[in-house]
Amino acid sequence: MPHKPVFVTQPYLPPLEDFIPLLKEIWDSKTLTNCGPFHQRLEQGLCEYLGVPYISLFTNATIALVSALQALRVTGEVITTPYTFVATAHSLMWNGIKPVFVDVEPGSLNLDPAKIEAAITPQTTAIMPIHCYGRPCNVEEIQRIADIYNLRVIYDAAHAFGVRHRGASVLNHGDLSVLSFHATKVFNTFEGGAIICPDAKTKRRIDNLKNFGFVDETTVIAPGINGKMSEFNAALGVLQLQHVDKAIELRRAIDKSYRERLAAVPGIHCLDACAESSTNHSYFPILVRPEHRCSRDALYHKLKAHNIHPRRYFYPLVSDFPMYRGLPSAHRDNLPVATAAADQVLCLPIYPDLDPEVIERIVAIMLAD
Repeated sequence: MPHKPVFVTQPYLPPLEDFIPLLKEIWDSKTLTNCGPFHQRLEQGLCEYLGVPYISLFTNATIALVSALQALRVTGEVITTPYTFVATAHSLMWNGIKPVFVDVEPGSLNLDPAKIEAAITPQTTAIMPIHCYGRPCNVEEIQRIADIYNLRVIYDAAHAFGVRHRGASVLNHGDLSVLSFHATKVFNTFEGGAIICPDAKTKRRIDNLKNFGFVDETTVIAPGINGKMSEFNAALGVLQLQHVDKAIELRRAIDKSYRERLAAVPGIHCLDACAESSTNHSYFPILVRPEHRCSRDALYHKLKAHNIHPRRYFYPLVSDFPMYRGLPSAHRDNLPVATAAADQVLCLPIYPDLDPEVIERIVAIMLAD
């Protein structure tokens, strides 16, 4: 009998019977959106759980990124990474901002601070790094550069839910951080996102922007957008918060199991393990080096033939897509580390319900001729 398909990630869903009473509350209240009771409960719960001062919920992280740039009035050029999901750069283009790509660090695959200063021009107004795979950037060095050149820093923290750095939330670094609550993330609301805000004034501006720019029934102060999270999504988030610690702990055990078994596979390189609180194990990336018995793409298709469906996150580089590859900063010669990683990376399945037998199968496939 063929094995059932195994995908790189699957959403963690709490018991349906726990969700039904929350749905009944929504039905009885007849409040479906516009920052209702569950929206407010989730914002408060997330602030407490994440250790952040203020948070503004969004319908998804892409709209949150677009709005974060609007909130800070970012223009001109923004330095960012090519090794990311396309939404990072797309949010810049939607705001009429020119992305400037710089290379990543070989160890973390995060934006390389040593490459940032050379990319700064008189048109540069901000830096937009990502915490790749939920592993913190070198936030101190990025902030040092930003302070010298008077630049904003907006973190695409889509992978970084619950991640801590030196004892505090990594989300408190920079001017703003943007989270994703997409179904594939460690913490999900089916679809959703959020902006971490440093103060009440910034939160008010962002709250206005995500509601068409309204500040009251008759006053619009900015060309806002409809980015509000619904009560259904927020209710799921309220419930998910009760289970997220367990979900992360299960992911941690899977990460450890992979590392133990893959140590014996020639040509397979795992990124260095982080301290427990410095990652949420949102992904399990490996680099398929030339010493492995087959190429990355051959291994990708080999696993798919066995109904294991890994993903090549992030391949191609964002800078290789047609709308970006004409930029001077997008040339592969400028991005050797990111280019090598994109050509070698493979993210293996990791999610709380992953059967240990699947890990054994994956390793056996890698070792087989």
